[in-house]
Amino acid sequence: MLELGFEAEVIYWRGPAPFFYAPVPAEHAGDIRRVSKLVSYGWGMIPVTATIGGVAFYTALFPKDDTYLLPLKADVRRKSNVTVGDVISIEMKIQSARA
Repeated sequence: MLELGFEAEVIYWRGPAPFFYAPVPAEHAGDIRRVSKLVSYGWGMIPVTATIGGVAFYTALFPKDDTYLLPLKADVRRKSNVTVGDVISIEMKIQSARA
């Protein structure tokens, strides 16, 4: 549906778990918003498949401050050896909601 590649700095935010996120660059937010109505499964959550350092995973973006945050699960961070402050390359594909 929509495929993106970008770099982001891993951040820590005291919000919903897992606490570590990669903010999607603002330049992609409009494209994501346009497809969000077709794929969101509620509360603005947008299902995606992402790949970081060769590690692929399924999660959901959520809206925050005019862009979106990509949650980085603990298992993904361990396997790809990333932590807060690291700049990472991300390949991401927005999915239709899982049934």
